[in-house]
Amino acid sequence: MSDRNENADDDLENGVLDSAGSIDTTGIGIVDGSTAQVDVALPVLHDEDDDYVDDVAEGEAIDADAFEEASRALAAGEAAGDVVDVEPEPAPDPAPARVPAEPAATETTAVAIPHERVRPRTSEVPLHSRRLGDFEADRETSDLLTADRLLDPARVVRPEPEGPFQHFLYTISGHRINLGDGKRARARKDLDRRIAAPLHGGAKFVPVLSRKGGVGKTTVTTLLGMALADARDDRVIAMDANPDRGTLSERVGRSSGKTVRDLVRSADRIRGFNDISAIVARDETRLDVLASDSDPHVSEAFSDDDYRRVAEIAAHYYSVVLTDTGTGIVHSVMGATLEAADQLIIVAGLSVDEARLASETLTWLESNGFAEQVRGAIVVLNTSRPGAQLVRASELEAHFTTRVRAVVRVPYDAHIAAGSAVSFRDLQPETRQAARELAATVVEGLRALNPVA
Repeated sequence: MSDRNENADDDLENGVLDSAGSIDTTGIGIVDGSTAQVDVALPVLHDEDDDYVDDVAEGEAIDADAFEEASRALAAGEAAGDVVDVEPEPAPDPAPARVPAEPAATETTAVAIPHERVRPRTSEVPLHSRRLGDFEADRETSDLLTADRLLDPARVVRPEPEGPFQHFLYTISGHRINLGDGKRARARKDLDRRIAAPLHGGAKFVPVLSRKGGVGKTTVTTLLGMALADARDDRVIAMDANPDRGTLSERVGRSSGKTVRDLVRSADRIRGFNDISAIVARDETRLDVLASDSDPHVSEAFSDDDYRRVAEIAAHYYSVVLTDTGTGIVHSVMGATLEAADQLIIVAGLSVDEARLASETLTWLESNGFAEQVRGAIVVLNTSRPGAQLVRASELEAHFTTRVRAVVRVPYDAHIAAGSAVSFRDLQPETRQAARELAATVVEGLRALNPVA
């Protein structure tokens, strides 16, 4: 080092300054067969700076290992003579910073500069995601705090039993003896569960068909819709698609003044269920009814395309869509109705000609590509006249059982025969039970279409 200082004039020719000038920036010469000028920005040290420490002071030698490492890095980029900024690596064990001594005016420290930019190394802490049970096996999670585990069975209050004898014993014992529900109550609740069973796979379409007028097609649609809506939590709608002015809305007794034609006209403006509610009528069981037009000339214009458009809207807001079709099976809307059908219901009266027409309807459907729907269909034997029937219902039931999945009988009810609005609560118990059995049978058939894995 002293030899170089004694020949300061020669060093100037090689580009080495005779004085550092300042501690911030120092010009350093590099001799490799040619001369290059490199500006090095060294960090300014402060008393509070503990990250970087420069211990090279006057009279001290440069660390040999650091010099060798820098020389190797420089050799890799030897051809370049660019000016680079060097950020020194932090010392492994930082020592308190101190202000270096003022360098002598005639002494210059030469260091080799690596070509690549050097950045401080940062330590990375690996992050791991663990379940609680992975490292704390003796601790339980909140999902283990179930009612079956925490509640004392001896202290849990059971619901009040239904049934004359069960309720009487429960009352006189001061609520200490609870035998549970009676046989009828258990059967009713079991039927409720069957009707209220969840449906999967989107809206289900159930058309009600007949080839002869006056057999009770609209009545069956009304009873089925009320039984479904009364027991289910989702939405049920009955649509009157009769092109000859249907009377389905008159069976509800609550009219909105709107018809299916209004829904077709405003189809592009439907944005939510509130828009549908302004058009449909709703009865006490929460059954929604979409009425047909009262003018036969207008209703005749209700076509397959109109039905598809209405069905598409209804499928967005309802789980079950019942369709009260017109008389016959070849009218203007029947094609689209059968295409969308998930479950068919055929209504037959208790007479010879009505029974034959119902059986011929099944034959026509089988011959026109609906054989599978026929095998899963339901035939409803509707008693529309009082008194004893000449036709033996058991023989009709035996015949249709060979062709369809189920047969349900609906007894005569004077409340329905009056032709006025139907109140589900005012029906005879036998009629209400038959409607609920029909509803449970329909739901079971619909659930079979999309079984839950």
